[in-house]
Amino acid sequence: MALAYPFSAIVGQDEMKLALLIAAIDPDVGGVLVFGDRGTGKSTGIRALAALLPAIPMVSGCPYNCDPRQTLPMLCEACLSEAGGGKLKTHNSPVPVVDLPLGATEDRVIGALDLERALHHGEKAFEPGLLARAHREFLYIDEVNLLEDHLVDALLDVAASGENVVEREGLSIRHPARFVLVGSGNPEEGELRPQLLDRFGMSVEVRTPQDLASRVQIVRSRDEFERDRAAFRKRWQRKEGRLRRQIQNARAALDDMTLPDQVLELAAKLCISLGTDGLRGELTLIRAARALACLEGRKEVSAQELQRVAPPVLRHRLRRDPLDESGSTVRITRALEELFG
Repeated sequence: MALAYPFSAIVGQDEMKLALLIAAIDPDVGGVLVFGDRGTGKSTGIRALAALLPAIPMVSGCPYNCDPRQTLPMLCEACLSEAGGGKLKTHNSPVPVVDLPLGATEDRVIGALDLERALHHGEKAFEPGLLARAHREFLYIDEVNLLEDHLVDALLDVAASGENVVEREGLSIRHPARFVLVGSGNPEEGELRPQLLDRFGMSVEVRTPQDLASRVQIVRSRDEFERDRAAFRKRWQRKEGRLRRQIQNARAALDDMTLPDQVLELAAKLCISLGTDGLRGELTLIRAARALACLEGRKEVSAQELQRVAPPVLRHRLRRDPLDESGSTVRITRALEELFG
């Protein structure tokens, strides 16, 4: 497997990096949508993060990446049966990124009948798809705004329930499919369906750096990485290790993080002032702010974290106002200034 670019070595794109770290600390935030110019490190960022994360325990030989520390319904039937017999074998595995190609068939994504076993052995067996492989991992969709409607529908069903249900040729299969959904794309090539857009916890915008120093630094670093990947990664090994421990500590502190009532009220006031639909905005706001507070080693969530995560959390949740031509980021900034001064 090719060595990934170090996450710590990515120059600029601070909002994208922060959003990815928050999603890694708390997957319940809902994933990240990265929209912007081509060649700005969108796919590099997600692959670098996955390579940075600590290995996770898995049941050996399980096609659904079952967590041996869990019980039903988080274990598949085969793993549950083996666990009852005391035969469960485990191993630690790196966190890979599962790519969902735009041209993939529905069977390739959700799973299908195993034709080889059906033809040679006369057995009806299930062949897991990409959603099974992505369980407990990252599901990455490049050019997500060009994804075909039937795949969008399949993703919406699974994203809502955290479970993939497949009915094929007399087979009825149900398996867990909880993943961090990461999508990237260029907004000039088309808009994302509102139903799928709403499933992303955060939306970030990336732009090509316009200052000379940043561009030179990016090109120099990338060139050094391509010339000798192992040596380049070794130079960043210490920083990567520190960030990995920071993520581990943040995950461990997540359940104990205090959320004051006044911060919750501020989140609700902000969403009311912006006119967001539903309560998903508030829920994602406090989850993202909690993860950020854990990442920075704080004891409780404050208004400071709320202000920092508000743009990526709410940017894609605002309704268009025909009387206000300002972009969503400007509207959020304006609302933050009115609320926090």
